[in-house]
Amino acid sequence: MPTPTDLNRESVKISAGPRLRIAMILAIVADILQIAVFPWVIEGAESPVDDILDLSVGGLLTFLLGWHWEFLPSFAAKLIPGVDLVPLWTLAVANVYRKSRAQVSVGAAAANQPSAGNNTPNS
Repeated sequence: MPTPTDLNRESVKISAGPRLRIAMILAIVADILQIAVFPWVIEGAESPVDDILDLSVGGLLTFLLGWHWEFLPSFAAKLIPGVDLVPLWTLAVANVYRKSRAQVSVGAAAANQPSAGNNTPNS
C-alpha cells in the first residue's frame, strides 16, 4: 500500500460513477448547443453566449473531474473559425476517462508483479 507521500496529483483515478456521467452529459449538451443551435441563432464567432457557455462548461468539468490538460484545447480551438463543428468537450471528457482507466490498468499490473528480490513462488 503506498504511503500518502508516494501519491501525487497525477494518480487521481476517475471512476465511471455519477460525476463522470454528469460530466459526459454536460459535454454532449454543450457540444450539441455549439454545433447545432448557436450557429442558427447567434451570428459570428465572437459570440458572448458561446464564450459564456465555454467558460461555464470548463468550470463545471473542472469541478466534476478535476483539472486536466485535455480541457485546454477545447478553449483554444474555439478561437479558430470552423472548429466549433468538432465536439471538443465530449472528446476531452472521453480522453480524461480513457487516461484514467489506463492508469488504473498499469497500477493494477504493477501491484500484481512480485518484487525483484522475492524468489518464493506464489501459492
